[in-house]
Amino acid sequence: MRILLVEDEAGVAGFIRKGLEEEQYAVDHAEDAEAALELAALGQYDAMVVDVMLPGMDGLAFCRTLRGRQDATPVLMLTVKSGVKEKVAGLDSGADDYLSKPFSFEEFLARIRALLRRRPRQVVGLACGALSLDSVDRQAAIRGRRMDLRPKEFALLEFLVRNQGRVMSRTRILENVWGYDFDPGTNVVDVHIKRLREKLAEDQAGAEIRTVRGVGYTLSALQEDTPGENVAEIPAHD
Repeated sequence: MRILLVEDEAGVAGFIRKGLEEEQYAVDHAEDAEAALELAALGQYDAMVVDVMLPGMDGLAFCRTLRGRQDATPVLMLTVKSGVKEKVAGLDSGADDYLSKPFSFEEFLARIRALLRRRPRQVVGLACGALSLDSVDRQAAIRGRRMDLRPKEFALLEFLVRNQGRVMSRTRILENVWGYDFDPGTNVVDVHIKRLREKLAEDQAGAEIRTVRGVGYTLSALQEDTPGENVAEIPAHD
């Protein structure tokens, strides 16, 4: 899952980003609202974490602008102000939740998970072949038997399942699973694809990852294992 972090304090941003990435979220970071709005227009995010006190346009104005664009992405607002008036102003601007600094990171993560569960367009259950994924609890199973996946393997598999049948380039995979600022020259995508292929084949997942030479990778169900009518329709998610 992909989160947009809008925070101008380098120390706070680094702390939040590191913690989210350790939980296997892909994180894009913007230091001001204007840059965040540009990213929001280019990418599709599962949630946004927005500080109220930003240089230039503040977090409240950012939320109003976002909602004015008909963007319903869940927003968790962060601020040092904990008064009722401030919370009301944040929620009225379009934020979905409000958390005062300093905060427990455990609570922060719980609020992120809660936002993702409430998200109207969020699909918790994903499927391809005999493979099923729970995108909130971060678990994959084949015919009810849990797969042994490393965190990034799950994140990559989730992205491919959401886009099954479509060819995803290495660059697009890096942007959505590892984040925009990851080294584009790395072979990390190929290494993880190889591991996933082996595990899907070993566990007879009824799904395979194919290489489209010069373009990228695509995941599809094996027809003999899973008829098309039994494969859940998964909306494209970048």
